[in-house]
Amino acid sequence: MTTFSNHPKLGYGIFTVADVASILDLSKEKVRRWLKEYWDLQLVPEAADKNSWGEHRDKSINFYVLVEFYVFYELRRHKVPVNRIIKAHKLLGERFNNPYPFASNRIMTDGRNILFSNDEGESIVDADAAMQFNLREIIEDFLTKIDFDSEQQIARRLYPAGKSKRIVVDPDHQFGQPVVTGTNILTSTIYALHKGGEKANFIASLYGISKSAVTDAIKFHKHAA
Repeated sequence: MTTFSNHPKLGYGIFTVADVASILDLSKEKVRRWLKEYWDLQLVPEAADKNSWGEHRDKSINFYVLVEFYVFYELRRHKVPVNRIIKAHKLLGERFNNPYPFASNRIMTDGRNILFSNDEGESIVDADAAMQFNLREIIEDFLTKIDFDSEQQIARRLYPAGKSKRIVVDPDHQFGQPVVTGTNILTSTIYALHKGGEKANFIASLYGISKSAVTDAIKFHKHAA
């Protein structure tokens, strides 16, 4: 069993199974099962900074793994074999010198079908436009929810309900827990006040934010409940 002796780092975020399930709109059982396979198969064993902490129900991951997990999940949902995903991850990580290639903007905007299997379905390598397997097509909707770092070309923040809603997951704020965009106000705090009977107008005035931001936070947590 692989063990991780490091500690979470500021700016990387800390996400439990429940956090991942809520942010990515998946069941906790599914997240727990996929994370187990994800790590047991050691998709990113060569990462200089380990990015998972704890074991079993107490497992937590960082922001980059959160994004990579979604890509991994979508590839598996589209019946891509695990061994191909791992091979692609390794090849792309080496190509871009990035331990988180599935969270890289370079892969998503390369303009080519980067991953494909040969006629025998045996491997994944770099491809040109004539090939069949396109990672971007599979996760197109998810990409519209991500801001990328312009210099490092890696995912920087995630808008789980879409950029039209005032909810953001940013590892530089509240360890990556969802906050109201442009603030450090936890959306879970707003939802707790709502559940306690406070009106949206009062909550908005209390924190100096718009009523629509309060409504976005409430709807987000109701959906995830």
